[in-house]
Amino acid sequence: MKLMRAVRALAGLGLVGTMAIWSGGAAAQAAAPAQPAKIGSSLIGKLQGPELIRDAKAFPTTFKEAPMLAEQVKAGKLPAVDKRLPEPSQLFVVKPLDQVGKYGGNWRRAFTGPADHENGNRIVSADKILTFDYTGTKIIPSLARDWKVSDDGRTTTIFLRKGAKWSDGKPLTADDFIFWYNDIYLNKNIVPTPFFEFQIDGKDGKMRKVDDYTVAFDFPEPYTFFVYQLAGSTAIGAGFATRGGFQNFGGAYAPAHYLKQFLPKYSSEEAANKKAKDLGFDSWVSLLKMKYSWALNNELPTMTPWKTVSPINTPTWSMERNPYFWAVDTAGNQLPYIDRITMTLAENAEVANLRAIAGEYDIQERHMHLTKLPVFLENAKKGNYTVHLDPGLNGSDVAIHIGNSYEADPEISKLLKNKDFRHALALGIDRDQLNEAFWLGVGSAGSVAPAPDTIYSPGAEWNKKWGVLDLKQANELLDKIGLTKKDADGYRLRADGKGRLRLEMITVGGQFVPFTQVGEMVKQQWKKIGVDLDVKELERNLAFTRDNGSENQMITWANDGSEMLFLFPRHALPVDAAEAHMGMAFAKWYSSKGASGKKPDDPEMLKAFDLFRSAFGMKEEDRVKAGKEIWKIIVEQAWSIGTVGQSPAFMGVRLVKNNMGNVPERQVNAQHARTPNTSMPITFYFK
Repeated sequence: MKLMRAVRALAGLGLVGTMAIWSGGAAAQAAAPAQPAKIGSSLIGKLQGPELIRDAKAFPTTFKEAPMLAEQVKAGKLPAVDKRLPEPSQLFVVKPLDQVGKYGGNWRRAFTGPADHENGNRIVSADKILTFDYTGTKIIPSLARDWKVSDDGRTTTIFLRKGAKWSDGKPLTADDFIFWYNDIYLNKNIVPTPFFEFQIDGKDGKMRKVDDYTVAFDFPEPYTFFVYQLAGSTAIGAGFATRGGFQNFGGAYAPAHYLKQFLPKYSSEEAANKKAKDLGFDSWVSLLKMKYSWALNNELPTMTPWKTVSPINTPTWSMERNPYFWAVDTAGNQLPYIDRITMTLAENAEVANLRAIAGEYDIQERHMHLTKLPVFLENAKKGNYTVHLDPGLNGSDVAIHIGNSYEADPEISKLLKNKDFRHALALGIDRDQLNEAFWLGVGSAGSVAPAPDTIYSPGAEWNKKWGVLDLKQANELLDKIGLTKKDADGYRLRADGKGRLRLEMITVGGQFVPFTQVGEMVKQQWKKIGVDLDVKELERNLAFTRDNGSENQMITWANDGSEMLFLFPRHALPVDAAEAHMGMAFAKWYSSKGASGKKPDDPEMLKAFDLFRSAFGMKEEDRVKAGKEIWKIIVEQAWSIGTVGQSPAFMGVRLVKNNMGNVPERQVNAQHARTPNTSMPITFYFK
């Protein structure tokens, strides 16, 4: 109990204040009020990270490599290290956080099965075209050496690293970008719906080759925000390995020399389908999807620091260093330092947490539950690890996303589309009870609005709007819309005479926060306003498939990433046809500009859509204003209902073995930063 009381002291940390850097860099950080020294001050450390060296005059001129690669060079299986790296002036050079590391070792982690793709791709996301620095606020080069935006904002040009090579030793050139654009992206059999990130005001962008190492993205209107799309967690910018196969055929480039063999264009439709069926696939598209996946296909050439050797659909998902990786440290050591990453299947998150408590993982943040924090601390010495907390900036770790385009039950559909009904549900939630039970009191109870110190926050008052418990007003709203009759147990009756009003909430088990348990507590709370609730836990892929067909009345999921609204809007607005928990039919309509899906009846959603679409061509100041206005609409309309957020619960509880080096005290915990990508895992090492 003493430990529990100490952990509850985390509630007094003022986590929002520690995150002020997101709204304006060092000046905002300096303005943040000093926090009292409590137990959490040792768990939420200083935001740290490595430094990218941009001045070629400071680049190393001699190079070294891992012993396992040196052996292959000696055996004649690999070229010398200087022949595997880009030209000396084109290198990606990193100054590690603390010191030059040591080669070797096997990074042990947990994963929860084939759907846990994010577990690996966040570590290998160095293959992004552009990325963010360790603060999550500054864009820096990654796969690309540099970039330039034209004066009129219509063209973004990226400059590749001459001499950079795929993991099989073949050169990466502009032709790999043009292949992706012409043969993957523009093929409707592969990508039926355009990426909204590759459009401005619904008008498609184009890609063109300038020379062998230069590619330009052209748009019909100014699109200065496109560099953020290339740096963020987007279909076009998150990296080939990140977006390959499982979610879409994104990444903006692909290994033409390998993938051409699976496309009908380079043989015939008949030949491509025969190859697919001979391998057990129903069509060439299905085969391509598997072959395009870095996590499933260990033959796939990649630009990542580690490459899959045992695929994700096996009990051990393992990766080994890419001998052609294009980065070095300031001493000329080819990165990464660590030889291997081994992810061992945990049947569920509970098993992963128990193994972490026993000290079986070297660095693990994904699937680590905040509710286990007391036990993590109690066993830290025995397990030889240190616990770090990395607060998030999103408004809700468990958002109740309303199925606004749900139609299967007309009466329920009508209610879900009624703002008063949504407000009543929001006011019927005791978030303080949830916070104490599942967040140990460290979260912020309220709406889905992002942390007040983030750039698009509409103001602290919006974090509480429709985000407090008010049973009286909730009941009045339900009476107002005609739900006045109740059964013998006190539950409201449907207006169509078909018995008790019962809603269905889909939850996903085995995730970062206990969605199902939170849902069960909400069920008990809504009983006080006469609303019955069925909580149904489903496997993630099935739950999201139902989303895709607008079959879910409600689904619980985080609204992570939404703090950077224009970079990762899918958890705030239904605009992304790849994922839209609050109305996939509307997302398809928006992303196709009316060609598919269904147009919303809600004028406020249409207003938010118009603001969102126009913001990408705005100047930064105007875009920020538009973002604040959109958040006001989102909160007022309650298309998603917030519970508790701005906490370390969502991938912010990080266990680090004490023999790991160059690991930051605190790292950015955000979708757009591809956490832990901005900490550059390529520089982590075993002491």
